[in-house]
Amino acid sequence: MNHRFLDYVLIYFKGMAMGAADVVPGVSGGTIALIVGVYERLLKALGACTPEKLLWLLRGELRSTWRAIDGTFLICLIAGVLTSIAAFANLLGYLLEEHGELTWSFFFGLILVSVYIVGREVHRWNIWTLLLVALGTAFAYMITVAAPIQWSSAPLFIFLAGAIAICAMILPGISGSFVLVLLGLYATILGAVRSFDLAMLLIFAAGCGVGMLSFARLVSWLLDHARNATMAVATGLLIGSLNKVWPWKQTVSWRENSKGELEPLLQDNVLPATYESLTGEPSWWLAGLGLMIAAIVLVIALERIGRRVSHK
Repeated sequence: MNHRFLDYVLIYFKGMAMGAADVVPGVSGGTIALIVGVYERLLKALGACTPEKLLWLLRGELRSTWRAIDGTFLICLIAGVLTSIAAFANLLGYLLEEHGELTWSFFFGLILVSVYIVGREVHRWNIWTLLLVALGTAFAYMITVAAPIQWSSAPLFIFLAGAIAICAMILPGISGSFVLVLLGLYATILGAVRSFDLAMLLIFAAGCGVGMLSFARLVSWLLDHARNATMAVATGLLIGSLNKVWPWKQTVSWRENSKGELEPLLQDNVLPATYESLTGEPSWWLAGLGLMIAAIVLVIALERIGRRVSHK
């Protein structure tokens, strides 16, 4: 009993790791779930949440329903995700604003090691899997260089944004937060989290719920019937997303947000030395390199710990 309790505490902390990733544009919560070893269990639990389970509940079959959807696992994981989002939204916002290059360096290391972690799941390499990796890379790269649009913050659009973003969060390699950036709603949703705008958060959560329950079953089916190809595409998505999280950038154009403040619209990646000459500010490239290495070491260590725990 005590061992099971500790297992669920660990699941809660894994959810916190996913939540922290979901706040950051460019880092996928699905990737973190894969790294910490809960990805396929999460997909199966979500896929089990079918309309049939509602009928079970109406018939009073509470225990059977709870077991069928792996309810304790889902509650612990989602609680960790929500705790992390609430706790780290302000902190990550501050770090990105005040120490952007160093923060993005750490995230770059996370994505880089994720390429290895996910790519290792491709067990049969051939010309077709290489082609799928290339297609995934090209698709993710095109997303990262796409100019953001500006969706309305009306309830319908917030609902649709939640449904689209959660699909990206579930799939390793695509960041749901970055999808919100592309839709022009990242600052809006992050602001709602910071100010605890309950009405907007409930609408967004409803969209997330619809998108999650529908898309999780599709991804689960793909993993069951075309796992090798799915992981090849996911590996490519991660490679393509590295463009987004490169720490040193030159802002090409700006736009005015809803608060009347200027924010970057389009940016190009540059080398640290070029960044220093363009901005006149230190690039902190050595510290950034150290943080990249720290992120790689951290992920590998967490994965090994997770494997040891799961085999006990």
